[in-house]
Amino acid sequence: MNKLQNMTVAMVLSGLLMAVGNVIGYQVDWYSSLLGVLVIIVIGLIGMAVSQLPGLNKLPMVFWISIVAIIISLPSFPGSAWVIQITKKVQFLAVTTPILAYAGLSLGKDIELFKKLSWKIVPVTLAVMTGTFLFAAIIAQFVLKWEGAI
Repeated sequence: MNKLQNMTVAMVLSGLLMAVGNVIGYQVDWYSSLLGVLVIIVIGLIGMAVSQLPGLNKLPMVFWISIVAIIISLPSFPGSAWVIQITKKVQFLAVTTPILAYAGLSLGKDIELFKKLSWKIVPVTLAVMTGTFLFAAIIAQFVLKWEGAI
């Protein structure tokens, strides 16, 4: 199988896990859950196809998937209200569960590399996480004050 076929299979399998998590964890009915996940998968596949076009393949695939999702959800795009209505039934945590499981599995295969990094990775990780949290909090504080929410 080529790269796009492998990614499509992975997206479909992840989509099924998302639907199961959505139904069990958030009591969303199967039809709504599967339809929402299907729309998300189609948006992902369109973004994957765009990212393979000559000239556009210089940017990461996640960029093009995000752009496609943004364009499809714009109010001026035909059918955007339907897409938003269908996909908002898929809960965020139902989406993150298979992604985090895959991330854990992929890290497991690189455990020897992590052993070589030893303690040196701990301060770097702490600095990155602290910086991310602090700057997110600062930006949120600024925006909320600017909008008059606080």
